[in-house]
Amino acid sequence: MSGSRIYMDWNATAPLLTEAREALLSALDQVGNPSSVHGEGRAIRTLVESARRDVAALCGAQPASVTFTSGATEAANMVLTPDFRMGRTPLRIAKLYASAIEHPAVREGGRFAREDVCEVPVTSAGVVDGAALDALLASHDREAGLPMVAVMLANNETGIVQPIAEVAAIVRAHGGLLVVDAVQAAGRLPLSIEALGADFLIVSSHKIGGPKGAGALVARGEVMMPSALIRGGGQEKGHRSGTENAPALAGFGAAARVVAGNIDGRITAVAALRDRLEAEMQSSAPDVVIHGRDIARIGNTTFFTLPGLKAETGQIAFDLEGVALSAGSACSSGKVGQSHVLTAMGYDPRQGALRISIGETTTEAEIERCAAVFAKVAARRRSTGKAA
Repeated sequence: MSGSRIYMDWNATAPLLTEAREALLSALDQVGNPSSVHGEGRAIRTLVESARRDVAALCGAQPASVTFTSGATEAANMVLTPDFRMGRTPLRIAKLYASAIEHPAVREGGRFAREDVCEVPVTSAGVVDGAALDALLASHDREAGLPMVAVMLANNETGIVQPIAEVAAIVRAHGGLLVVDAVQAAGRLPLSIEALGADFLIVSSHKIGGPKGAGALVARGEVMMPSALIRGGGQEKGHRSGTENAPALAGFGAAARVVAGNIDGRITAVAALRDRLEAEMQSSAPDVVIHGRDIARIGNTTFFTLPGLKAETGQIAFDLEGVALSAGSACSSGKVGQSHVLTAMGYDPRQGALRISIGETTTEAEIERCAAVFAKVAARRRSTGKAA
């Protein structure tokens, strides 16, 4: 970004890390197909497998359990399917139970028929309702097949962290499978697929400072896997055909390696900046509503509503002042619509909310400038008596 603008939309995409850029450019200079057996092919294969180890380490998983995809959306569509295999034995999944705050890539239900997708409510605090999930799974028809549950670890709009270990215990008690969207949590929370109790994690390269166009489905083991979404040459052990995008994966691996290091220190530093910003926002506009402020959140996210300010109007106002932020999920080709997350939490979503998301290169000066712009936008709203 130029010096005249500040970027505060890390949840949409994180700035490309220097290490990821260097790894990507270096890989571009190498010729060869990762499936070829000659020296050039083996060299590219080495890059892919190195990235697999780095992504596995970020997720607390085994490298053999990482399947690379073109991104998190493809990984979601790959794993959200009624058709699984346990080794060579077919395994039928009857229904998908997805929380009401899931990303659209999950809420669409993947390869499940629409009538086989059931919504799990969340509380007014934005946390999945464990009692409701337990009741839904208790009434599940096991003879039709196993239940699959999808609950994200950190919400992309609010930043609220879900109690995945508790959810996993409920799912296990009913013999189900648990899929966890860890896209926003990766690099912002310590990740361990085993500690979470998840069967699958979904992660994305560009959310952690890697290049766009790469993601992964991470399994707890190798025995139980979904039927292939993309078929052809049998790459990725037959789970995802197509020549691997080695340059993007090299950048993905480099980013995973960077964000896995000193994660506790980075989390603390970023959260301190976020808290400082929120305190200044509250000072200049006491009526601001910061969603999820009193509950566990990832440390980089502020999702707020200014009464009287429409989300689209607010986003434009900040942009004109040189601050890049968003109105929720950046997944609808620039469209600003009502937040299904706020709706699920019981808020009237018609006014909407704005999301500020920062990262480790965000500076104190940028926080101060963002706070000043916020104060200006809030004051203009008050002085005009209508949306700014």
